[in-house]
Amino acid sequence: MDKYWQDENLHPAFEYARSLTARYAKSFYISARFLPPERRWATYALYGFCRYADNLIDLPRKRTQEQQLAEISCFAQELSHAYEAGESEHPILKAFIVAAQRYEIPIEYPLDLLRGCEMDIQFAGYETFDDLYVFCYRVAGVVGLMMTHILGYSDAAAFAPAEKLGIAMQLTNILRDIQEDKNMGRIYLPRQEMQAYKVDEEDIMAERLSPALVDLIRFHVQRAHGYYDEADRGIPLLSHESRFAIYAASRIYRGILGKIEHTGYNPFLGRAYLPMHQKLSILLHERLRR
Repeated sequence: MDKYWQDENLHPAFEYARSLTARYAKSFYISARFLPPERRWATYALYGFCRYADNLIDLPRKRTQEQQLAEISCFAQELSHAYEAGESEHPILKAFIVAAQRYEIPIEYPLDLLRGCEMDIQFAGYETFDDLYVFCYRVAGVVGLMMTHILGYSDAAAFAPAEKLGIAMQLTNILRDIQEDKNMGRIYLPRQEMQAYKVDEEDIMAERLSPALVDLIRFHVQRAHGYYDEADRGIPLLSHESRFAIYAASRIYRGILGKIEHTGYNPFLGRAYLPMHQKLSILLHERLRR
C-alpha cells in the first residue's frame, strides 16, 4: 500500500490536518478511524481544508469584512495554483492537493466551499429555504461530494445522497447553534418560514420559547431527518470498506437532533451534543447491526 501520508515532506502537513480534525470534529474523527488508512488520511486532509477555511471567518479576529474577503480570495487563488501545479507549500493545501489529485476531486467543489465562506462573511440572513439551501450546499453539501470521491463508489448515483447528508448535517448545526448564533446577531432560519409560523426575530433574540417557535424548530428538525433518510439510501453505493464509517457519522450527528427533541425543541438550553459514551454506544450498535 502506498503510504503517501508518511512521506517525510508531506507528513507534517497531513499531521496538521489530522490535528485539526481531532480538535474541531470529534464525532467525525471517531467515524474516520473506521476507514482504511489511505482513505482516512485523505479525509483528514479534506476536513483540514474545510476547517482552515471556516476558521478564517469563525475564530475571533480583528479583521474587517473587506480584509476577510481578501483573505478568502487569496486562499482561493492559491488553491487554483495548487491544482495547476499539483503542489503547494501552504500549510493546509499541501496535504489537501495530494488528496484532491489522488481521488480526482474537481476544483469546483472546494471553490464552492470558499464561496460559502464569502456568503457567511457577508451574512444578511436568508429569505427562503432555497436561499438557505445554497449556503448549506456550499459549506456542507460539497463536502459530501468531495468525500464521495475519497470513499469510493460503485455508482455515480451516490453523489446526490452524499449532498443530502451534507445538507442534513448543516441543518443540524443551524438548529444546534441557534442560541450561539443569535448571541452574534445571526438568525439562519429563513424569514418566510418564521413569518409563516408567526415567529418574530425578537422572540429568538430575547430567548422567548413560544409554542410557535417550538413548532418552527420541530418543522426544521423533521426536515433535517428527511435529508438524513435520503442520504442513507446512497450509502450502499459507496465502497464496501467505507460504508460503516459513514453510517456511523450519520447516526452520531443525527443523534444531535434527538437531543434537540428531548429538550422539547428548546434551543436556549445550551448547545446540544452527544457525550462520548453515547457516541460509542451508537458505534457499537451500528457495528452489531451491520
